[in-house]
Amino acid sequence: MTIEYGDFQRVDIRVGTVTRAEAYPEARKPAIKLWIDFGGALGERKSSAQLTAHYDPETLVGRQVVAVVNFQPRQIGRFMSEVLVLGLPDAAGEVVLLQPERAVPDGGRMH
Repeated sequence: MTIEYGDFQRVDIRVGTVTRAEAYPEARKPAIKLWIDFGGALGERKSSAQLTAHYDPETLVGRQVVAVVNFQPRQIGRFMSEVLVLGLPDAAGEVVLLQPERAVPDGGRMH
């Protein structure tokens, strides 16, 4: 399927820094709760992400991640996920985070 540039522009993908991370064993699939600072007007947003194969909560704090910030919030168990953190599957199908190759200002929009 081909999309137009305007379709791409509607997806707001930004970078933020993980400020807090906790295991989320109550989730249907193993997950980690993330609090991500996108700076400026966006501020801190929460996400539940299935990252447990490659990441421990304590290793995620301070890491920059890329996320879609304009999805409608989604209830994941008792946790409200406000953004979708982006990753790619490894050879076994486990999520590997997308992140900038060097530090960039939080809140920067992908283009």
